[in-house]
Amino acid sequence: MSTPGSPLLSPAEVGKRLGVSIKALRLYEQHGLLSPIRSASGWRAYGPEQITRLHQILALKALGLSLARIGELVRGSSLGEILEIQERALQQEYGRVGRALKRIRLARKRISAGDQLSLDDLVELGKETAMGGKFSNAELDAIFKPIIKRHFSRTERQILRQRTFDPAEVDAQWTGLIGEAKHLTKQGNPSSAEAADLARRWRAMIDRFTGGDPQMFSRAGAVWKEALTDPSVAPRLPLNADILAFIGEAMAAAGLQPDAQGDLALAHGPMVQTVHDR
Repeated sequence: MSTPGSPLLSPAEVGKRLGVSIKALRLYEQHGLLSPIRSASGWRAYGPEQITRLHQILALKALGLSLARIGELVRGSSLGEILEIQERALQQEYGRVGRALKRIRLARKRISAGDQLSLDDLVELGKETAMGGKFSNAELDAIFKPIIKRHFSRTERQILRQRTFDPAEVDAQWTGLIGEAKHLTKQGNPSSAEAADLARRWRAMIDRFTGGDPQMFSRAGAVWKEALTDPSVAPRLPLNADILAFIGEAMAAAGLQPDAQGDLALAHGPMVQTVHDR
């Protein structure tokens, strides 16, 4: 309960101070994540307890976690524990930025001294500075190998390895699809013709990986869902829970929903390569 006499904020005031929309506040309430105080006339208000919970929600959402996963964490974790999760993620990003700055300074020093950077130097410089915090393919491989092994049996992995893919081609195609998905997710209309077209091409790419097998489809979706529940990993993955949710809605609107759960898979290039390397 909020402390008697503590200041209360209206939804508009919360939105202005924390940069969250009233629509988002209602969504968190609908999912049981946030319970505003109700006045006698039914108006919503937010006190210290609600603002504390909202900070937890926003901190975890910034890490790319789904609302379902956020619900699990906030119901079983204190604000201090949530801040610890956030701190670990920020420390990882801080370390990456520090390494990138060190490499840039070293490169500038060499150039100032009249040295030329080799091809390998340029590649490493690009990997550290142009990734925007994203994982390299080698890092994705290390993340996904154990998850794939948990969700796909040895026989299933053998079946997948028999399918011919060019990982670089698949990666490029998924990069394009994800770029479109990010743009359309911001527009927020999964029933649009553009979203339906994207959903069909997304599903076609998934079927290339799974052979149209609904069990394979579900397992591939489970692999990504598990990866997205890791706060130290989720922010740097190629997509997030909001994009997956949008694609799920677009698939449903286009009549492409595979099953009642609406599991979504992403046979991304690194995942394809990981399966083929096992």
